[in-house]
Amino acid sequence: MKSALALGLCCWCLAGAAADLSSPAIPAHAFFAFDNGVGRGQWPPARQARALKELSYDGISYNETIDLANRLAAFRAEGLRIFALYIHGFPDKPVRYEPGLTNAIRLLKGSDTIIWLTIREMRGLHDAETVKLVQEVADLAVGSGLRVALYPHKGFYVATAEDALRILNQTGRTNVGLTFNLCHELIAGNADRFAAIVKASAPHLYLVSINGADPGTTNDETIKVLGEGTFDVRGFVGMLNKAGYRGPIGLQCFNLKGDPQENLKRSMATWRRWGAPAGSAGP
Repeated sequence: MKSALALGLCCWCLAGAAADLSSPAIPAHAFFAFDNGVGRGQWPPARQARALKELSYDGISYNETIDLANRLAAFRAEGLRIFALYIHGFPDKPVRYEPGLTNAIRLLKGSDTIIWLTIREMRGLHDAETVKLVQEVADLAVGSGLRVALYPHKGFYVATAEDALRILNQTGRTNVGLTFNLCHELIAGNADRFAAIVKASAPHLYLVSINGADPGTTNDETIKVLGEGTFDVRGFVGMLNKAGYRGPIGLQCFNLKGDPQENLKRSMATWRRWGAPAGSAGP
């Protein structure tokens, strides 16, 4: 155990060595895939659910509210979950979020799906407007027993976990948390400060996303199939565990080349090789 903790504390460089696969198995986390790696726009929900079930994923996250009833039915039929629903927030615009969100929250009642809320690009300081928007979405969500996680994204107003934490601390809502997105934190150049960021974020983390990574300045340079790239992703998961995070972990697949089924299979093989039980959390 001491060697695993040491690994988590010392491997935060931009060109970290490959993980030591002889170290102890990581604890169980629900492990889901972003729909951008599961035939988005091409595979119907039933095929997506079937493919993920066959590969022992725990479920999926979806972009936008379209076809949500069919998506829910397909994943429930396979005993899998929709872990998150990705929604854009625009504090400075008349239409502040997707009009379908209210109905989506109604459909998601009791599902424990997290509303994954981005805060899009704005010039200047807009914390007050952002906090108001987050509170509004949180108040919609709480009526269905749902939580809201701020989703940091490169170039957005909330671009990093630290941005999300700043906003979260002003909301006064108990159903608001944050996300640590590995690729966006690497793009932001935060790798050498991960220990401090994870420690500060851990009490508020609802979700984490990972991917194989070559740290770079663009998504194309950063996002790989899990197990590829120079960054020590297993060490990063070890740091999350050390900080007490046991929640779901999502597989970011944006713009991966090649066959989606094969990419998912390879990523799951790495996850299992690390010692994480496949299908660990169930529906």
